[in-house]
Amino acid sequence: MCGRTCLTLEPKELECCCKYRKAADSKPKTPRFRNEYNCGKKYQPSYNIAPTDVTPVLVSALNFDEAADSADRLLVPMMWGMVPRWHKGDFRKHGLTTNNCRLEGLAFSKLYGPPLAAGQRCVILSEGFYEWQTVKPLKASERPAFYVHMPQVDEKVKMSDKSTWNVDSGEFRLLRMAGLFDVWNDENGDKLYSYTVITFETSGKFAEIHHRSPAILESEEQVADWLDYKRVPSARALNMLQPCHNLRWYRISNIVNNSRNKSDQCNKPVEDVKPGAGGSKIGTPKSKLMQSWLIVKKRKLDEDEPQEGDADKQTIKSESESQPAEKKPKPEPDAS
Repeated sequence: MCGRTCLTLEPKELECCCKYRKAADSKPKTPRFRNEYNCGKKYQPSYNIAPTDVTPVLVSALNFDEAADSADRLLVPMMWGMVPRWHKGDFRKHGLTTNNCRLEGLAFSKLYGPPLAAGQRCVILSEGFYEWQTVKPLKASERPAFYVHMPQVDEKVKMSDKSTWNVDSGEFRLLRMAGLFDVWNDENGDKLYSYTVITFETSGKFAEIHHRSPAILESEEQVADWLDYKRVPSARALNMLQPCHNLRWYRISNIVNNSRNKSDQCNKPVEDVKPGAGGSKIGTPKSKLMQSWLIVKKRKLDEDEPQEGDADKQTIKSESESQPAEKKPKPEPDAS
């Protein structure tokens, strides 16, 4: 699953990290950043990105321009957590958990099937994602958190230390996840673009942490095939999604549990976290007791230890079903 990510790069830095070639002998191209109003929601670089936050994703330029080449790309800010296209009212109150969608049965989903059929495939960008260990029988407040990322070409690069990064080098590796996006219109006609991350059963070493993982696109070829929906049909694109066995991860502190904690301490190795970071003293008995109480008390409000959002595990109402039923008039009392 994927319930929290990290993306601290500015749009221009993301453009540098997302350069691509349309052919093996062509010059590198830079995806254009396309701003969208998204009902007033904006991308804010953050060490602790949660569902309903906005992040830039890669899409085929053909999704936004009928005259474009399907191999060309755009960077478009979208909200994490797909809003059902049939939903009426406040986009935050559709009642479904849609930050993740299961690969199994995705094509037949009432929510995810139509965007897939329409070629609305996207690549979610992050520097890494956070995962809580769930395979061991631990209490929710005791589950250790990990920061998961791709290995870097330069071994001197530390994901927890931005001073070691060189995003202009062309070698800095973002973690790229396969997803779907859709567009929702509010009552004023304003558009909100939103996305979901595709997940499947975990295999290999990562299964020791969690039984599901996001569909990660390791190679440039995989990214190109996933985005180019004119060249690669949906069935073939789904079949190419395979578990990634090249991930790296390390233990982090529990300050990331609260989605309001946005500091650079969130993705640091637990041994490097400064005392008092996130408003708590990491490692002391009293603070552990207080953190456990706060996590249990505020889990619903703060989305602590987020669970996988599989909308198809819930009853998804169709557009007609989501409308309020007409009230039938009460029968008149019998005059006799």
